[in-house]
Amino acid sequence: MRDDELIRRPSLHDELAVRLRRMIVEDELEPGARIKEGELCERFGVSRTPLREAIKVLAREGYIELTPNRGSRVAVLSDKDLREAFAVMGALEGLAGELAASNATDAQIADLLDKHAQMKAAFEQGRRPDYFELNEAIHRSIAEAAGNATLTRLQRSLDGRLRRARYRANLSGARWAEAMAEHAEIADALKHRDGPRLSELLRRHLENKFAALTATAAGDGQAADG
Repeated sequence: MRDDELIRRPSLHDELAVRLRRMIVEDELEPGARIKEGELCERFGVSRTPLREAIKVLAREGYIELTPNRGSRVAVLSDKDLREAFAVMGALEGLAGELAASNATDAQIADLLDKHAQMKAAFEQGRRPDYFELNEAIHRSIAEAAGNATLTRLQRSLDGRLRRARYRANLSGARWAEAMAEHAEIADALKHRDGPRLSELLRRHLENKFAALTATAAGDGQAADG
């Protein structure tokens, strides 16, 4: 059998990384929480070796912090860290949008519009996890369609640090609806290959997401004080 005929299956540690990533994004593992390897091994029915490989993957992506002789914990970002990271990501996504409008193939545009349609259906059916995965896929696809490998690497390096925050920003029904409306505009700009408009929409989308996250954090603080 030729190598190109082989069916590729994800490794065990890749599957574990997917599950742990979702647990972190959806707050099942909260910021600062210690990664309890024994409990996770028992839960997933695996040995420590693939679990530790998965933890290393998530550490490289910014989800987990590794401390020598002290194990691992879910990464914690300060307000300043988030503000700075969102500002940089907004600039990167704006540039990606401008480049994608010019460089994307017709097939890439069609794929992005199809993902948008799927995401809209997930929104209308209240399937938040599916919506979020499609949302992330759209942003990654725009970056890839830009055709700039350096830009893609920079975006990926920030993605893990911001994914949980981006998920939390859409927890309110009002913000989720606003985000969906913003994505409808983004899809329209992509369809018409309007680079300047797409760039501005993507930057504003990240700004609005950070503002929603800040408002959510303030509301949580008031609830705790009360």
